[in-house]
Amino acid sequence: MVATGELIRAMNYVDDMTATLRRIAIYIPNMNAEERKRLAEALKGAQAQIGSAIADLEKAEK
Repeated sequence: MVATGELIRAMNYVDDMTATLRRIAIYIPNMNAEERKRLAEALKGAQAQIGSAIADLEKAEK
């Protein structure tokens, strides 16, 4: 199956997000409790968007 340019770009975005999360994880041990809480809240927003995107992709399979 040939991948379209759109699929390749989308997969590259996922790779970028993964790399960004690895970079963020490096800083977590040095964060204080308030910083950790704020970062967790920001990530929860991203988690909701990721879950929604996965659900949309899974719906398209059916």
